[in-house]
Amino acid sequence: CPLLTRPSGSAFLRSDNLYAYLYYLMLRSIFFNKLLKIFDRYLQIVFVVFSLTARLFHQAFISFRKYIMESNSVSADLHIILNDICCDAGHVDDLFPFFLRHAKQIFPMLDCMDDLRKISDLRLPPNWYPEARAIQRKIIFHSGPTNSGKTYHAIQRFLSAKSGIYCGPLKLLAHEIFQKSNDANVPCDLVTGEERVYANEDARQAPHIACTIEMCSTNTPYQVAVIDEIQMIRDPARGWAWTRALLGLCAEEIHVCGEAAAIDLVTELMYTTGEEVEVRNYKRLTPLTVLDYALESLDNLRPGDCIVCFSKNDIYSVSRQIEARGLECAVIYGSLPPGTKLEQAKKFNDPADPCKILVATDAIGMGLNLCIKRIIFNSIMKPNINEKGEKEIDLITTSQALQISGRAGRFGSSFKQGEVTTMHRDDLPQLKEILSETVQPVKAAGLHPTAEQIEMFAYHLPDATLSNLIDIFVSLSQVDGLYFVCNIDDFKFLADMIQHIPLNLRSRYVFCTAPLNRKEPFVCTTLLKFARQFSRNEPLTFDWLCRHTKWPLAPPKNIKELMHLEAVHDVFDLYLWLSYRFMDMFPDAALVRDIQKQLDDIIQIGVCNITKLIRASQPTAASGATAAILEEFPLSRTARDSRLMSGLQGANPPGQPPKGTEALGERRGKSLKGHRSARREDVKIPRHGSLANRLLREGLLTQEMLRQLESEWQGQHRNGRYGPGSKREDRDSSRETGKKKK
Repeated sequence: CPLLTRPSGSAFLRSDNLYAYLYYLMLRSIFFNKLLKIFDRYLQIVFVVFSLTARLFHQAFISFRKYIMESNSVSADLHIILNDICCDAGHVDDLFPFFLRHAKQIFPMLDCMDDLRKISDLRLPPNWYPEARAIQRKIIFHSGPTNSGKTYHAIQRFLSAKSGIYCGPLKLLAHEIFQKSNDANVPCDLVTGEERVYANEDARQAPHIACTIEMCSTNTPYQVAVIDEIQMIRDPARGWAWTRALLGLCAEEIHVCGEAAAIDLVTELMYTTGEEVEVRNYKRLTPLTVLDYALESLDNLRPGDCIVCFSKNDIYSVSRQIEARGLECAVIYGSLPPGTKLEQAKKFNDPADPCKILVATDAIGMGLNLCIKRIIFNSIMKPNINEKGEKEIDLITTSQALQISGRAGRFGSSFKQGEVTTMHRDDLPQLKEILSETVQPVKAAGLHPTAEQIEMFAYHLPDATLSNLIDIFVSLSQVDGLYFVCNIDDFKFLADMIQHIPLNLRSRYVFCTAPLNRKEPFVCTTLLKFARQFSRNEPLTFDWLCRHTKWPLAPPKNIKELMHLEAVHDVFDLYLWLSYRFMDMFPDAALVRDIQKQLDDIIQIGVCNITKLIRASQPTAASGATAAILEEFPLSRTARDSRLMSGLQGANPPGQPPKGTEALGERRGKSLKGHRSARREDVKIPRHGSLANRLLREGLLTQEMLRQLESEWQGQHRNGRYGPGSKREDRDSSRETGKKKK
């Protein structure tokens, strides 16, 4: 062959054999383009006979091409076919059987596709609950805004029933109903993922149960069931729990509480079960007013004010500024333990306590009864994680704004009217627009593969990993327009993390459903150690846990230590959660619960002294907790604007507004308006480019300010790198350099 006489510059032409010639031809794109076009003709046959979807077909084709081009040894029959094709003695069609054989090797489910499709068929979820379908249930939807009494009326029916179950989204809500029920002499048990508290001293199950919604039983009969915050059925991570409760609870009466936006979906879902929905509408019990002026300065705070922030960084910044003015403030955010949240709420609500200001995230949206007069949005932009797992910043939704605003002027509190405003003047028109919009209707209910379904998949695909089983299940699952498959990224993250540990499938599934924040390295590492010791059949004792967490722990001295204590609290929660699934392997739940209560008190001390912790963290902010916070959350608007404006204020005479202030506000307002219109079309803020470019595009930064910030940063950088005398040395060195250049 003339090709073999060419200089051996290519690795494929170094050996004088037929493979060199074949590989050379295969590298030519025209060969595989022709192959792909011919294979396209077989797609219809492949879809029907072999159930190979377009996505799997494309992956199989790429793998087949890579196999032929990179494999050291090709089977003899395939070798002959390739030789015939290259010599024009065969047709590319002849490769198709080999392609299918390869596809079945990399996608073993192709041999049992029919069975897998039946297992992953999610089109009729009502049929999963035969006990519920065996009775005729009465569905009552209590619809209304926050503070309208809808949940109150449902709970009254719950308390008057012979037996009942309350299903709430938070441990705090379940605990509140548990307390309220027992105070009313209605024995009620508390059931959460980490805790079982019995009303009866002999641990007999009470006829009433208050639980988190994931923990509700679909096999136990009740007279009345209450499902709170039904609109969360659309939640991309937890929506499956509301779907399961709504379709599967065995109760004569199902009382559903939530936003009116969920009425149509609930009605359609109940239509598929043959059950009718009675809707009861409620109006807000106290008036809520959107003020015509913004707060603009923390000097204008009044008792009963709550500043709502959307990041820890903002929480820390605002709380320190408040205490610098001689005011005490309570702090509530999502990662605080429930006990600490309750103590902070109690401190704020206590008329005798000097603490009259609250700084909180949207964690106050549900589960806490607070005496708030005025809600103040520090920002109307909220960081979110989109469907692809990417960070982005978007305006708060109407549902979120209403939920948070509704906490002001709660019925029965000392404030008979609620007020809402913003920290910044240019945010106020946008907030009014958001609050005036209609909440988008809930269109679909979440679903999630069960352990039984995954076990049946594993029977057909014994060599697949749990993460792959989930992927295959989701790719093959079929849902109708009323449902969607919930986000499984957290599940897959944990499945991949513990894949190397030898566990049976059911245990592996349980570990992967553990409720933890995968952004917490300490908690994830602990789960890994739990799973490793569990696989060795070694019980995780109290002493082992104390050694791992270095218990006892001291009160925090800075923010980084406070964050670590919160992570340790999550580890204790994880131990307790696993102890109810594997009692023999996690035997010391009672001891862990005792030290968790002590940890609650330690964290509370830290939160009460949060300003001191922030001050102590400042010298090491660049490498400590503050740096981590800044990386996870966007720079607070208060801090950002003050930094941007500081350069302008120095250039203006006293008493005159800084140059560019009004223009900056106008640009920010235009930017928000433009973003508002973009949000309606589901267009997100661009995340590409540098921070400076983004600020310039949004009108928050000018070229002059950018140059000033750059020069200041360079000066600080030189000081930090070369020491106190660096400025003089830099000047001397620059003079010498200038002389040399001259």
